[in-house]
Amino acid sequence: MTGHVPSEVQRRRLAHRRRQTVRSVLVAAASTAVLGTLLVVAVTGAPGWDRVRQSFLDPAIARAALPDVLAGLWLNLRLLVCCAVGALLLGLLVALLRTLRGPVFFPVRALAAGYTYTFRGLPLIIVLYLLTLGVPGLRLAGTPSVLVLGGLALIITYGGYLAEVFRAGIESVHPSQFAAARSLGLTYRQAMRHVILPQAVRRVAPPLLNDVVALQKDVGLVSLAGPIDAVRAAQIATAETFNYTPYLVAGVLFVLLAIPLIAVTDWVTLGAARRSGR
Repeated sequence: MTGHVPSEVQRRRLAHRRRQTVRSVLVAAASTAVLGTLLVVAVTGAPGWDRVRQSFLDPAIARAALPDVLAGLWLNLRLLVCCAVGALLLGLLVALLRTLRGPVFFPVRALAAGYTYTFRGLPLIIVLYLLTLGVPGLRLAGTPSVLVLGGLALIITYGGYLAEVFRAGIESVHPSQFAAARSLGLTYRQAMRHVILPQAVRRVAPPLLNDVVALQKDVGLVSLAGPIDAVRAAQIATAETFNYTPYLVAGVLFVLLAIPLIAVTDWVTLGAARRSGR
């Protein structure tokens, strides 16, 4: 078989598309450069720029604070992994409880709904204070550390958000899927495990990952209870130098930590959009 030879019209069309692509890239690069230049000129030309640069952009203080802030970020990373797993499991459990059918399960559904309403409405900082300051004040034997209590506050709060995401995914699966699974002899638990949940999780993967990205930022709030994470380390360095550059160092590290999560979220979102478009 001979190779396909494009016609003259098709060759002109492809050449036009290539020229359009190159032109679009050049225009985007030029507009970005112009906008960036204007922003730099506007910021550096401000009357208080020198003072802001000394207070927030001191390279010597940034180098001195970086090791301690990095050590604190390792605590944030471990806390993120534990809290993300715990919140996902708790959210899935609550979502399953809210989807139980039958009058006998009404108290369970009511408790699950009350939990989601309560912790979706409560500010996270209040939950942190209640658990990290209130629970130790009871002086009960075997009370966990403040770090563990802070992690529990994050899990409980984000579990409420994730429960609603899971529930939306479960209810988006057509009832015929469940009916078909039961007609094949599967029990309710087997139908949920092998038929409903795989479809539900695949549909709500993008919002689930978005909540994990939000959790990645909020793990820094555990510093309010005392553990020395990246934010607390930056606060200590700021108190020693009376300079806010360590906070900027911590912020940059949090952004770098979030980039892989955001990239995965965008990739999953794009894949879900392509699947729904077919």
